[in-house]
Formats: sequence, structure tokens, C-alpha cells
Amino acid sequence: MEKILIIDDDKLNLKVLKETLSRVGYRVIEAENGEAGLLLVHSELPDLVITDFQMPGMDGLEVLAEIRKFNMGLPVILLTGYGDVVLTIKSIQLGAFDFLEKPIDPFQLKTTIQLALNSVKVSNSLNEVLHHDMSRESMIENNILVGKTQQMKEIFKNIGRISLNKVNVLIQGETGTGKELIARLVHYSGITSNQPLVIVNCSALTETLLESELFGHVKGSFTGSIRDKKGKFELAGEGSIFLDEISEISLNTQVKLLRVIQELEFERVGGEEVIPMKARIITATNRNLETLIKEGKFREDLYYRLKVFTIDLPPLRDRKDDIRDLVIHFLHKLNKRFNKSVVKIGEGVVEMLKAHDWHGNVRELENTILQAIVMSKSDVLERDNITLNNMGTRAIQLKQEIPQFRTLADMEKFHIKRILDEVNWNKLETSKILDITRPTLNAKIEKYNLVREIELV
Repeated sequence: MEKILIIDDDKLNLKVLKETLSRVGYRVIEAENGEAGLLLVHSELPDLVITDFQMPGMDGLEVLAEIRKFNMGLPVILLTGYGDVVLTIKSIQLGAFDFLEKPIDPFQLKTTIQLALNSVKVSNSLNEVLHHDMSRESMIENNILVGKTQQMKEIFKNIGRISLNKVNVLIQGETGTGKELIARLVHYSGITSNQPLVIVNCSALTETLLESELFGHVKGSFTGSIRDKKGKFELAGEGSIFLDEISEISLNTQVKLLRVIQELEFERVGGEEVIPMKARIITATNRNLETLIKEGKFREDLYYRLKVFTIDLPPLRDRKDDIRDLVIHFLHKLNKRFNKSVVKIGEGVVEMLKAHDWHGNVRELENTILQAIVMSKSDVLERDNITLNNMGTRAIQLKQEIPQFRTLADMEKFHIKRILDEVNWNKLETSKILDITRPTLNAKIEKYNLVREIELV
């Protein structure tokens, strides 16, 4: 019978977890703070530890760090009441087996525990302990990425793993999905955080200029080269170089890039000095490189050198549950930039945005919110201020807004709400248009639970 240690200062949560796990055959021991939990780790030698993050005194990350100092093989599952990108990455970097958000799904918890215990049985060792520099948190931009859907959570966890190694990373995703933000997160989350991040847009330069940008050149190597110039690989040092739109480089440049990766050295254009290459290479593309390989437009050997680890960013249409959080994020960001104070979301806005296809992904959503903020005359983000790009007409917007009616009451509710919105919730005007009395209107507003707007949370 496997022994599980639960560390949580919430006695009710502790009791629920203990009963849940005891029923499925685990022996459960418990502690109400991190210090007591560590003593039990030493004395009871549990097979697995489940610890809450937020506790008085020693928090969950500190408990995890202490366990990792003397027992690398003990799996630790961290629990938290709030999903946070930095916390997710940090917990994975410190060696947590997984990171679960409250309220805990019993099935997910039991599945995670079984996977953790199985991993101990099939492996005698895990990753080496890596000491996390807490100051790195300040290097990660606030709200650099927003995502609570399962796809994004897994991406954040994987970044926690790969950012502590200088493996090459290939980021794939449609235009506007946030590939550069992912590259920044990989760089600033790990061992390269205090080193340079150099960004190159491969599609913006000709073949000759791209080679000069990447490798540098010596004075006189071509017309206009009036001085020596360091290339991006040299400027990146021991940090990261991000090659965006890698699919657009010529076959000739691909050969030279492959040699740099294989030999870990290069020369400036027109030069003879051999310069070591120490940077991590992060690349991104919105095209299918395997298709380009079949078409003879991209080297297969280079492809496998670049995709040591691959991150596939989902399009926004596949993560629509993130839209509300993204809207809130953009409101905070754009209000500050444009000195606006749009702090409320009108009813139906999120539903309207979720109904859109978002071919331009997160970038299109940000531009849509920007336009709406600029057009707003109040502190509310209203549907009337939002212009969507699928034909962009009011008729299309209305089609998206109208629900699938099932009863006469559904139609009445929609019609009353629409008239209220059209007259800016002037109840006297609304009662005249609907040809009903004010008391009747108030009764229907109460009956259908109609509200004018929703506060940001």
C-alpha cells in the first residue's frame, strides 16, 4: 500500500483529500504546514507528496525545493487556488510532477497520482535538481501570455522543462497565435534569462542581407560594408537567437545555418576568424515544414536539428475558453497605453467574440479590442463598438448575437434586452416602444434576470 503525504493548512481540504485517497486504497498521512510536512518526509518516507502552494510560513514551492535537496526521486504534486503562468513554470522547473488547480477534480487527482507512482516504479532517477533563481520572475513580462485551457497549461509546463536546457526549440502555429511571446517566455524563464535575446525576422531580409545579419561581415566584404559588423549569432552570446519565419530562408542560407548548428561555429561574411556559437536557437513558422521538405524547399536535416523540442500553438478558435481572460488582459494593457478607462464588459460581448472564427488569432482579437476601446464613449466595452472582420457588417454581427430560440419567452427576453440596449437602458422610452407600462417592464426585467453590464473580475 503506497503512502501519500498531504500538506495543507486548510483542515477541510485536508480531510476531503484524505478521505478521497483512503477510499481508493492509499495510506494517507497529513501535515498542516510545510515545516511539519518536511519532518514527516524524513521520518515516514512517503511514496508521494501532495502540497498546497499558499500556506503560512513555508509555502509549497519552498517545501518542493527542500524535498529536492535530499530526495530527487520523490514525486511532488503542487496544488494552488489560482492558475498563474509564472507559478506553473516555476513549479515545473523546481521538479514538481504536476501542478493542479483548485477545486481539485478527484478523477484528475487520482490519475495524476497513479502516473506519478508509476513513474517511480519504471525509473530509478528523474531530472537533475536545478536551483531556480527567484529573481528570474521579474524578467518574465507581466501577463506575457494568457491561457487557462488545457492546451496552454501543457505548453507552460513544457516551457518549465525545456527552459532550463539550451535545446533548440521550434514553435509552430498560425499567424497571430503568439509565437514570439512563446519565444520570449522560453528565453526569460530559464538559464538564458540574464543573457541577450536577439530577434531576426527572416522574411524581411534578402538572402545577402540575412547572411550579413546572422553572421556579421568584415569591412570591404561587399559594397557598402564600411566597417566590421557583428552578426546576430555573435550578439546573442550565450543567450537565445529567435529566427522568426524560418521557412522563408533560402536553401543556400539553410546550408550555412545547418553548418553553424553542427559545428557550433561560424565566420563573418568575408572574414576568416572562427567565432564560437553558444546561443540557443529558437525558430518559428506558420507553415508546414514537412510539406516544404517534400516540395524540396526546406532541408530535412536542418528541420530535425531545429526541432529538438517542438511547441505547437493552438489557434484561438481551438481555445475559445481563453477569450474572456484575453479580453480582460487587453483591456488592462490598452487602457494604460491609450489613457482610457474601459473597465466593464457589456452583456453578450464575450459570447459574440466566442462566436467569431478568429482567422487572425490572438493578434486579431487584440486589434479588435483596441478598436473598440478607441471607439468607446464610456467605461463599458459594448457590442456596438466591436467590428468583426468576417464581412464586418452589422447584419453578420446581429446573426451572431441572436440565440437559437426555443420558446416564446426566449424571443421576448431577447427583444426586451435589445430595445433596452438600443435606448441606453432608458426604461421610460423602452416601455413606450414596447407599449407596456413601467411596472410591467420592471417585472419582465426581473423575470428574465436582465442586466446592463458585467463588471470585470
